[in-house]
Amino acid sequence: MLVRRYKDVLYRYAERMTGRVDEAEDLVQRSLIKGFNNLSRCREPERFGGWLYRIVVNLCKDQLKGRHRLEVPLESVAERSSKRAGPDRDFDRSALREELYQALQELSPDRREAFVLKHVEGWSYEEMAEVLQVSVSALKMRVMRAREHMQELLEHYR
Repeated sequence: MLVRRYKDVLYRYAERMTGRVDEAEDLVQRSLIKGFNNLSRCREPERFGGWLYRIVVNLCKDQLKGRHRLEVPLESVAERSSKRAGPDRDFDRSALREELYQALQELSPDRREAFVLKHVEGWSYEEMAEVLQVSVSALKMRVMRAREHMQELLEHYR
């Protein structure tokens, strides 16, 4: 029951953080196993979801530290978009989704995490602060900087 309740939200987060479907699936599975094995450490059952989320957050951070970030020069993003440029350009939803996804992967892990939780998952800053153990003001700054960076990367869509 708990697996069904939390696996989708954990997967969405892990997939957006890692950028890879297979890694996300593995991280969710590992987080659920780790949560089950350490269930006695969850001191407040009413906050089980946040506790479990924290496990996947930490596993994602560890995963990202263990690999080099793929660097995509902005010139290549601009070059791809200029091929579609024109007065009557009709953006395909999948192409736009891919550009957004690529821009998201360009963010640092901390900013990506804050951006995903705020703008994709719809969490409040207070919820984020509790799970991530970071101050609300620091999270507001991360989200703002992430938004600014995303806007820079996606400027060519205007």
